Amino acid sequence: MTTTIPSSHSFFVAFLFATSFLWSFPEFALATSKHGSVTRHYKFDIRLRNITRLCHTKSMVTVNGKFPGPRVVAREGDRIVVKVVNHVPNNVSIHWHGVRQLQSGWADGPSYITQCPIQTGQSYVYNFTIVGQRGTLFWHAHISWLRATLYGPLILLPRRNESYPFEKPYKEVPILFGEWWNADPEAVIAQALQTGAGPNVSDAYTFNGLPGPLYNCSNNETDTETDTFRLKVKPGKTYLLRLINAALNDELFFSIANHTLVTVEADATYVKPFESEIIVIGPGQTSNFLLKTKPEYPNVNFLMLARPYFTGMGTFDNSTVAGILEYKKPLVAPKNTIPTLKPSLPAINDTSFVANFSSKFLSLNTDKYPAKVPQTVDKSFFFTIGLGTSPCPKNQTCQGPNNSSKFAASMNNISFTLPSIALLQQHFFGQANNGIYTTDFPAMPLMPFNYTGTPPNNTRVSNGTKTVVIPFNTRVQVVLQDTSILGAESHPLHLHGFNFYVVGQGFGNFNPNTDPPKFNLVDPVERNTVGVPSGGWVAIRFLADNPGVWLMHCHFDVHLSWGLRMAWIVEDGKLPNQKLPPPPADLPKC
Repeated sequence: MTTTIPSSHSFFVAFLFATSFLWSFPEFALATSKHGSVTRHYKFDIRLRNITRLCHTKSMVTVNGKFPGPRVVAREGDRIVVKVVNHVPNNVSIHWHGVRQLQSGWADGPSYITQCPIQTGQSYVYNFTIVGQRGTLFWHAHISWLRATLYGPLILLPRRNESYPFEKPYKEVPILFGEWWNADPEAVIAQALQTGAGPNVSDAYTFNGLPGPLYNCSNNETDTETDTFRLKVKPGKTYLLRLINAALNDELFFSIANHTLVTVEADATYVKPFESEIIVIGPGQTSNFLLKTKPEYPNVNFLMLARPYFTGMGTFDNSTVAGILEYKKPLVAPKNTIPTLKPSLPAINDTSFVANFSSKFLSLNTDKYPAKVPQTVDKSFFFTIGLGTSPCPKNQTCQGPNNSSKFAASMNNISFTLPSIALLQQHFFGQANNGIYTTDFPAMPLMPFNYTGTPPNNTRVSNGTKTVVIPFNTRVQVVLQDTSILGAESHPLHLHGFNFYVVGQGFGNFNPNTDPPKFNLVDPVERNTVGVPSGGWVAIRFLADNPGVWLMHCHFDVHLSWGLRMAWIVEDGKLPNQKLPPPPADLPKC
């Protein structure tokens, strides 16, 4: 690809020096504006490619033939322009997970929410600016289960000449957690939706697309693609690990034997640093960690392990992915066989560990990086989330609960039905009254019950394309309450278009009288994805300062497929910079 910059030789040299990190990623072109911001151009060709893992070769949907996909790198303030060309039979859309998309809602990506998907042979240009964010995010497909193979890192560096608020790392390493199916994931979810049963679980977890040595067939020496992820380090250095959980359906524990990680960032916002030997990261969550290596060559290798945290009632992939932390051997090191140390991980269902770890995340809340948590609330919402059932269609056998129904998932007992035309398009052109969607999503459950106690006998959900409309600059509070219907379960909830502050969380039923006085309104963590505790609740606040239509959903794709989602419609403000611009000319058509 070409690089477009001013021709002055002195500026050219300075520019190259200032962006030396970015030049290690060759897959983009960039152009500099007179204000110093940069427009970074990428091309995503969606193509099928044969990939082999676990002795299974299959044709997979990829970006530019890569699995995982290419890195997208920018600085705070830069504009990112990505032309996506669809060469595969599947409809495709790309979501830039965690990007605020201020006044660029047309580039957010969820199919049938902000855009119709890109059809075979068609293209679409995603055009957006990074405003007030720096750290690690990621991009992924946002239609059906295509994000099983369509995902990659989105690395946001500080502005030029600005430093990190922590020790400058010697090197930065993205590590993406994923899931691998020997079968086609699209066929897996299609079968589950047809039968009403839970989908077949994945065959392996992966680090950067690699399943590691604990799986059968994963160390085939004749095929380098089935090898193990190895993190090669030098003694006495500090590494920044950019961790991304791109797995479809699992929260994961992660640890490196005999090493401590220092958390410094979550979902592209800095946090107060804290140490831990084990971390937990939900699907859709990203975090940066500092890894300080041993001062001298240790003559031992260290396993990196990840396995699921799971509290639900169904089946899950109860396996472990391994990588190897490997110290560069000095010339005088002995040639004997090097032993490998293994870390210990919590029990699969260790909810108390997860709650304790989550509570350690706090905003920096400094003059430069303040926590702008709304101190008062204009509109308050209470959403129950969890599983339920839908009736089995006539003349069909279903394999869901009691073998007589289909699994479903809902918020406030409403399972969201995707429309046939993108909601943002309908909203922008004033088509709210055409019957495709309604604006009556309930602010609280229509039939309250003991949410975490004995579940009600009736597990049926309602269906609809219901939204909530809120005026521009509304200060919003949402309490997300897990339910025990078909079993209590942790849910990673993701909000598009906004960061939110996690002001409180707890177990049992939320108490509107005694819990709010305990809220942290000083330095709560700012995130785009939060784990709703199994059998508990979490309270979030955000300022609705971004006009458009914004999806909120569980980031377990199986729950998303079953309808655990809803949409916020944020109206335009009065000023020009508070309004959603018209759609781009190449917006895909349904």
